[in-house]
Amino acid sequence: MLKTDQWFTEIFAASGSVFGLEITKKLDEVQSPFQHIELFETTQFGNMMVIDSVIMLSTRDNFLYHEMLSHPVLFTHPNPQQVVIIGGGDCGTLREVLKHPIAQVTQIDIDEQVTRMAEKYFPELCASNNDPRATLKFADGIAFMRDAAPESLDVVIVDSTDPIGPGEGLFNRAFYESCLKALKPGGILVQQSESPLIHMPLLKAMREAMTDAGFAALQTLQFPQMVYPSGWWTCTLARKDAQFDGFRVEAAAQAPFNTEYYNAGIHQAAMALPNFVLREFGLK
Repeated sequence: MLKTDQWFTEIFAASGSVFGLEITKKLDEVQSPFQHIELFETTQFGNMMVIDSVIMLSTRDNFLYHEMLSHPVLFTHPNPQQVVIIGGGDCGTLREVLKHPIAQVTQIDIDEQVTRMAEKYFPELCASNNDPRATLKFADGIAFMRDAAPESLDVVIVDSTDPIGPGEGLFNRAFYESCLKALKPGGILVQQSESPLIHMPLLKAMREAMTDAGFAALQTLQFPQMVYPSGWWTCTLARKDAQFDGFRVEAAAQAPFNTEYYNAGIHQAAMALPNFVLREFGLK
């Protein structure tokens, strides 16, 4: 990571690549009990949050990630009512989930400081935090899922950082088994699953762990995300006990709310994977 007076640069040594944004100033920083959080003002991408020297989100492009982590799974489940978000401290995914007619959503993030920073520097993402259907908890998401009542949830959304630090325990079989147990019949887990171009071993390991945990079917979706390594990201859906044949395309096409990226056509296109990915997954 290189910081100058004009640029914040994130070096991703594993792929021999680098990404940077021009900045005008540092807005804030805090060392929480879990991680180092910094906020910058950029010249073209609005505000930017950085955690442990890794870019988390910017004002300009966060909608891509938040919409793709929430709407595909909620338009795939036949009637999502009870939703849990693990992580998601910036509250952008929570805002998108609450656009749907769900009954209740509980968000569990281990680090309250992420939410407090988002409230100050990304208030548009926190606009629905006081929705009566929403409960925000600052606790260990792994323990929350381990202790969740069996068959109590329709959808679990894992909006996590990379599998290091606080996010490390969210990418293994034990965690997925907890999610499987907590999901009702027909329930779906979705988790951000990194870049297919530079994180393929991790993506394959995630899918294998989900299958080993007992999930019946997997579906990886792709989407652009400029501020993440390679600019190409994925999320992976895991269905408890059925194949993926229930995308409610008409409901998505007639959604009574606004989105910037997601629509029914984008959803269908995101399910189409390149040949090299299909081969890696053993699907071609």
